[in-house]
Amino acid sequence: MKLLAFLMQTGGHIAGWRHPRAADNALCDIDYFRHLGQTAERGLFDGVFLADYVGYHPVKGADVFSGMETPKLDPALVLSTIAACTRHVGLIGTASTTYSHPYDLARRFASLDHLSRGRAGWNIVTSTMENEAHNYGRPAHMEHGERYARAAEFVEVARKLWDSWQDGAVRADKASGRYTDPSRISAVNHVGAEFRVAGPLTVPRSPQGHPVLVQAGASATGQRFAASCAEVIFTSHPGIETAKTFRAAMHAHLAEFGRTPDTLKIMPAVTPVIGHTRAAAEALQRELDSLIPADIAIAKLGSLLGNIDLSACSPHEPLPPLPPSALEGQNSTRDRVLELAARERPPLAELARRVAAGRTGRTIVGTATDVADELAAWEAEGAADGFVIAAPFLPGGLEDFVDQVVPILQQRGLFRTAYEGKTLRENLGLARPVNRFEADPSLRQHPEIW
Repeated sequence: MKLLAFLMQTGGHIAGWRHPRAADNALCDIDYFRHLGQTAERGLFDGVFLADYVGYHPVKGADVFSGMETPKLDPALVLSTIAACTRHVGLIGTASTTYSHPYDLARRFASLDHLSRGRAGWNIVTSTMENEAHNYGRPAHMEHGERYARAAEFVEVARKLWDSWQDGAVRADKASGRYTDPSRISAVNHVGAEFRVAGPLTVPRSPQGHPVLVQAGASATGQRFAASCAEVIFTSHPGIETAKTFRAAMHAHLAEFGRTPDTLKIMPAVTPVIGHTRAAAEALQRELDSLIPADIAIAKLGSLLGNIDLSACSPHEPLPPLPPSALEGQNSTRDRVLELAARERPPLAELARRVAAGRTGRTIVGTATDVADELAAWEAEGAADGFVIAAPFLPGGLEDFVDQVVPILQQRGLFRTAYEGKTLRENLGLARPVNRFEADPSLRQHPEIW
């Protein structure tokens, strides 16, 4: 079983930051992030995972409370600080293909891979917020299809840049006076619809060949994109059946791209609410949910459904029909919420709190044994290769999982008792990528300046 720790601010529950065991005012504190990385490593997690976006993320009518989703420091810098105080745990950071450039990103993540001795991973996102577009000089966000077309070319360019140095290109031979071997360095000379990049990269080929590629797209387009290039997919499912269906669909998509299931680890997000008894865990869940003001939850629900104003709706009645404009385009999270609302017809306030608490994915409320039982069942049923653990509050929720759930998984032979490899790729059981310029010498080009 593979495990990643989702370091979502001070907790994966929207009100987790208000819990007494959540860190206070810690989102710019180096010691907070170091402690989380060390805790994940103590639990032998494969890696830590940092979400990110490059815009402010308010919820309409609820700016102050929803500000818990900021501040957000640059993930690469945060992960570098964690790298300095750990030896094994992987370091996965988010970066946008819509609001980045392939050369800068390839250089940044290759640098992180070197400095961490092979523990870097890139979570590929196309971005979703209008404010991100405004921060980068665009009048509006690119359409869904345009974003993914750009992302496909972006990843292709980044991989060419990571391959532009072959293994052994750095000689550092004092006797001959040759620091590099130019015959093992190639230009990329990429000219495409979105990017024109000469190369080579200024960073040699990194310990993993290139950072582990992570993706979380759930739409049909996102799934095909992930099947084309991702090595880990971060997904979300309310139950085992939808997770099994998704995993089977992803394996079918892999085959379309000539890939096999062992090249992609599918890891659903799980929020474990752990108590020494089931009653204690249920009480903790109620406590967390009670910390979400109803108007905040409803405002967040309206934002998720396409910036719909639900403030005039009765909180005691089911979700009313949405205007046609709110149903346009692909949005898998919205569709899951609408499916839940239609199936159970809960009062609006209850639906909003469930959505705000993150329970459109899987929340396991119970003892450490209950959590271990469910994770084991999902894996045994072929629903997952591992899990992204989104503790409801941090650092306490992650500490509970490491101290209580991990030992049970180890006793059952379901989780490692020591790290198997030196790199994130090795610990995940992923092969080191082949260097295209080494595999096909005809592709090599002498570096020139345009």
